[in-house]
This record gives sequence, structure tokens and C-alpha cells, in this order.
Amino acid sequence: MTAPFRADHVGSLLRPPALLSAREQHAAGSLDDAGLRAAEDTAIRDVVALQAEAGLRSATDGEFRRTSWHMDFIYRLGGITKTDQRIEVKMRNAAGEGAFTSAGMAVDGPVRLDTPIFADDFAFLAEQVGAGRTGTVVPKLTIPSPSMVYARGGSAVIDRGVYPDLEQFWTDLSAAYADEITALHGLGCRYLQLDDTALAYLNDPAHRADLAAKGDDPETQHLRYIRQINAAIADRPSDLRVTTHMCRGNYRSSWAAEGGYDHVAEALFGELAVDGFFCEFDDERSGGFEPLRFVPPGKKVVLGLVTTKTGKLEDADALKRRIDEAAAHVPLDQLCLSPQCGFSSTVEGNDLTVDEQKAKLELIVRVADDVWGSG
Repeated sequence: MTAPFRADHVGSLLRPPALLSAREQHAAGSLDDAGLRAAEDTAIRDVVALQAEAGLRSATDGEFRRTSWHMDFIYRLGGITKTDQRIEVKMRNAAGEGAFTSAGMAVDGPVRLDTPIFADDFAFLAEQVGAGRTGTVVPKLTIPSPSMVYARGGSAVIDRGVYPDLEQFWTDLSAAYADEITALHGLGCRYLQLDDTALAYLNDPAHRADLAAKGDDPETQHLRYIRQINAAIADRPSDLRVTTHMCRGNYRSSWAAEGGYDHVAEALFGELAVDGFFCEFDDERSGGFEPLRFVPPGKKVVLGLVTTKTGKLEDADALKRRIDEAAAHVPLDQLCLSPQCGFSSTVEGNDLTVDEQKAKLELIVRVADDVWGSG
């Protein structure tokens, strides 16, 4: 089976203590860039082996070289500058409310790809996967979708002297992504995931109200995002598998939005030209499986049934029952299984241990083998 695989995962993994220590030393100035890179290299070698030992067919670098799953990419696009202003996203969990914050951004020049982003990172990952230790594992790269470039700042951060017509911004943004995809394919990337919280947030009435307050149309914004992703991937090579992951936020075991996929489902599943959809379905805030009725033949849905928010291990039989429930809306042969999100979308990570993380990955592989057969 080609990607996405029956047992798959979203991408980010818990940073080991040695790597966290190296990052702290680097920030304090007591470890140079080469020393940090060496610590990252060691941690990535180990985490690639962990994924293979768990039985997964895809392997990422755990996003170990990043602070954030998306901002590290966005700041490296030409025409985008990091600012002193702060981006704040309200988050919550069972314990209460908090916030994810990062430096702000400004679109102060034509958006473009000056240099391929994460190229060296992918090359190192591919080298580890191909080193003979991992069997038939495919190196997978995760990057934020084009939607996130707009969603994190909105039209307010776009210099109208550069873009008096926002249509040109969207055209340039998709073109920059198309250039990135071409470059990554040239490096050997055959499995690319576009991570996107913007589409899932639109299912939450509170987030739609916030969008309206900023001057956007919450009833049609998902159509814009779908058009721009499609433009970015329209000319991708035929042997490049592209998926998208859509969750409602993931920061230190908290989330930002709630609600099923109903608001975006018909256009999302029917029009977004990806090969597979990673969808969050780990609890009641993610809604039911009914929106999956819009998934057309030939597209895969990766059911995010195993939570990364806590270390409690799910029951295998309960997971199989939920897969059966989803199969009432989309054929079983189009379904796969994964965690609902990454384990460490930011460097801080979620509230579970490395051993608990591995147990969840191994559980996903076992259940997938039971449901769809080994391999």
C-alpha cells in the first residue's frame, strides 16, 4: 500500500531530555550551532529507529530541529519577516485555559521561495531511513499548509504597498509552495504532509466569529484555503503522495477549537486534491464520522483515534469498534489509523512519556494489522 499507510502517524515526536538540554545550552550561548546540530542528529537517528521498531511504514525526524511545527517554516519564506509583535492563540484543556505564543510576522515583500526550506533536514532523514536499519520505511516530511501563512496573521499583516490586490498575495504564496514541492521532490521526497489547523478551526462557531471580526468571510474562507492548496500541489510529480492533517490545535496537551468537520466537509473532502486526509477523532470535541460521507473513491482517510494529549493507552477493541463506525460512512478499504495529532507540535511536548508514546504507536500498528492484515 502506498502512503498514507494503514498504520501511520502525524509527525512530531517527544524531544528526548538530551536534546532539550542541548537547546537550552544553545539558547544560553554555551553550545554553538554545530554542537546543537550534532545533538539533533543523534536524537533523530534514535527516533527513526524507534519508529521502525514500532512497526511503522513512515518515519519523520520528529520535527526535532524545530521549535514550532509551523512558524519555523513560515519565517523562512521570502517576503515574510519575524516581528516583535506577538501571535497568541488561546488554548484550553481539562485543567483550564492557556495560550500558545510566538513572535509575530509581517508580509513586507513579495512572497517567494528564496531557498528550499528544510532541505538539509529532509536529506538527513532520508539518509537515516536508507541506512539499512529501518527496512521498507518511507521518509515523510511535514510542513504547514499555505493556509497557515494567512491564518496566523490575516490580512492585517500584509503590506498593502506590496500587495494592493490580495489576489496577487495568494498567487505568489501558492507559487512559493509549488517551488518548495518541486525542490523537495528533487531531493527524493515522495511523502509530504501539509499540516493545517485553519480548516479545522473553521468548524468552531467561536473561531468563525473571530474571523468575521477581522473582516474575512467565515462562510467561504475554507474555499479560499482549498483553492490555494490545490494551486500549490497542482503540478506535483505523479509519484509524490501528498496528505493533509487537520486538527483543532495541539500545544502542551491543550487545544484551541471544537466541533465536527461538518462546516467544511463537503468542499474539503470533495475538492481538496490531496491523496489522504489525517482527521482528528479522538474524543467528543472532534464530532462524529458523518462528514466522511463526502469522501470520494480513491481518497484515504487516516482516523486519528489515538489521543496524543494523555499517556493513557486506548483499548484495542474499542478502536476497532470506532473504525467499524467510520466504515459506515466511507469504505473500510479507504481508512487508515493514526494518533489524532503529533506528540510534540512544539518543543515543549504533550503530557506523556516517551515510553507511553511508543506504546501508542505500537498499538496503532497492532490494530491496523488486525483490521487490514499485516503489511
